[in-house]
Amino acid sequence: MFTLKQEWNFADKLECIVIGLFEKSIKLEGQLAELDEAFDGELTNLLKESDLSAKKKQIHIVHTFGKIGAKRIVFAGLGKQKELSFHDLQEVYGAVFQELSKWKYQQAAVLLNSFSNDALDSLDAAHALAEAFALSTYEYTGYKQKSNEPEKKIEEIILYSETDEEEVRAAANVGYTYGNGTNSARTLVNLPGNMLTATDMAAYAEKLGGKYGFEVEILEKEDMLKLGMGAILAVNQGSTEPPKMIVLKYQGKEEWTDVIGLVGKGITFDTGGYSIKTKDGIVGMKTDMGGAAAVLGAMEIVGELKPEQNVVAVIASTDNMISGSAFKPDDVITSMSGKTIEVLNTDAEGRLVLADAVTYAKHHGANYLVDVATLTGGVIVALGMETTGAMTNDELLFEQVLEASYEAGEPIWRLPIFESHKKRVRNSPVADLNNSPGREGHAIVAGAFIGEFAEGTPWVHLDIAGTSYTNKNSELQKAGATGVMTRTLALLVERFGQED
Repeated sequence: MFTLKQEWNFADKLECIVIGLFEKSIKLEGQLAELDEAFDGELTNLLKESDLSAKKKQIHIVHTFGKIGAKRIVFAGLGKQKELSFHDLQEVYGAVFQELSKWKYQQAAVLLNSFSNDALDSLDAAHALAEAFALSTYEYTGYKQKSNEPEKKIEEIILYSETDEEEVRAAANVGYTYGNGTNSARTLVNLPGNMLTATDMAAYAEKLGGKYGFEVEILEKEDMLKLGMGAILAVNQGSTEPPKMIVLKYQGKEEWTDVIGLVGKGITFDTGGYSIKTKDGIVGMKTDMGGAAAVLGAMEIVGELKPEQNVVAVIASTDNMISGSAFKPDDVITSMSGKTIEVLNTDAEGRLVLADAVTYAKHHGANYLVDVATLTGGVIVALGMETTGAMTNDELLFEQVLEASYEAGEPIWRLPIFESHKKRVRNSPVADLNNSPGREGHAIVAGAFIGEFAEGTPWVHLDIAGTSYTNKNSELQKAGATGVMTRTLALLVERFGQED
């Protein structure tokens, strides 16, 4: 995929050469000045006439008419040099690759140093490029009939850089790994519910474990009965599909200590149960396993990069269906932890399966917990579609998650958990807890419920109900599943406990 070269020679035969252009005076310098000379000053004239723009994400393709070996020059506007950030750069690359894909280019060469500034070196540029390439060119075609016409897409990216070749290659490979892990999560979320049952998800996890040497455990319904996992079993009661509790363990240290537990909600389709969703609200509920997908995507990245960290991933997977045997409002169930739960809303099922998953992650030695779930519509009301809601019982762990999310470009915003929220969750005349205290602060009380099972273990909850799917296209994203939190979780594992 990536070919490394030290220096761009104007005679190199290329389909196109991609060059970053900062907003500055129209005077071209260095290799760009030499290029302008080869074009008899016409590049400067294009700048003067504003036919060539350096505004951020403006892409211009100039035909070379045989004056150099490359058939076309692709100029990518970077905006003001001092203002360009890593995530800005990713969006610029995304705009470039989407444009090249539209024109069916199969090769792209990039003058990497032209995308650097004082804050971003060539290694940053290589990482941003590779990650953006994977993210921006991802497409889910689903089950449409395929055309007989051969598909044309970018097969080779040549990186010209004066920086050490192996370092640039390593940076690009890491970026590409993060992008691919996110795309794997996107594909899982995009799959329809009849094509991704709990059994299918368990098979996917087993295949992932086999590829990367993870320890794999799949709990069947009988195992859950023996362990007393009454919360996930209650949600599964109405289904003909068996539930699965999926465990993947990666040991990056000599001893099984300082273990990060990644816990994902894996509801493969959610009808709401007897608290049934509306005809509009039920469409799209195949995506209710977005948390599980993020955890599996992150584990793919962990498997590729092999950080020196211990991780246990636990995914509670079932669908939430309606039948004569389905659980009902007013039922009382007993979770694996022993805590009893009054069911007031069968559509608040995600927190129930996570209750047993969190308990089981602690059973496997998790010293820190991060759960990810498409949990509540309330978080969308509070934060919209572009910000993930977060809650915690531990400041230090939250700071590490926050830093990872910032580095990943996946923004989160912390919501509070006060004693009043905990009291509402604990308010039941017949059980230790209730699963739905009401609409007020819905996202918060849902998180507070999960926190009852984290207990004293440092824990962060991430509600991705709004961010796991988008109806908009952007430079790094086609409409559909986003794979959100995949990169945040992987970065958390990779950077965990490191000093700045």
